[in-house]
Amino acid sequence: MVNFSAAIVAGGRSSRMGRDKAFVPLYGKPLIEHVLERIRPLDATHTLLIANRPADYVYLGLPVHPDVLPDKGALGGIYSALTYSPSDCCLVVACDMPFLNTALLQRLINLCDEAPEEPSDVIVPVFDDRPQGLHAVYRRTCLEPILEDLKNNRLKVIGFYDRVRVRYVFPEEYRDLDPEGRSFRNINTPDELRDAESEN
Repeated sequence: MVNFSAAIVAGGRSSRMGRDKAFVPLYGKPLIEHVLERIRPLDATHTLLIANRPADYVYLGLPVHPDVLPDKGALGGIYSALTYSPSDCCLVVACDMPFLNTALLQRLINLCDEAPEEPSDVIVPVFDDRPQGLHAVYRRTCLEPILEDLKNNRLKVIGFYDRVRVRYVFPEEYRDLDPEGRSFRNINTPDELRDAESEN
């Protein structure tokens, strides 16, 4: 059984949405509550939030931590999640991904034990030929290379991947659980929100 934490990154500026994405309602419920619903069954040892207005999230009853280094985007959120995670492995997801697939997340977590002699530092699914860095499991071994990038203002989420061991999870490995890749869908704009609402 893998000992892991789960972190929801909610520290973005939501500039394209025009208001805090975490609390935008979808089907009558804030996006972040959809995300929580999908990660709660995973039995993480700790679940935490990375957000820069902690008071807004108190009602969720979870530890909330601000970014360790402000204004460093999603990569800074991952760094903060790993910094505050009490577990070596930390599942990191974004607050604007309401269609997360619990079984797929569990599959990623199970891969933490895949090669105990040479454990992966990152376990990340690939969708549309792109690693989904805000839907991935990270080990604390990533802290140093991420910090190096943050200090140099290199903020691409996957920019440090060439300096760590990465286990890419390709579509054929998760197609049985999520054939259309719905898990990786973000709600970033009012139009995307309307599209999601219209599907219900």
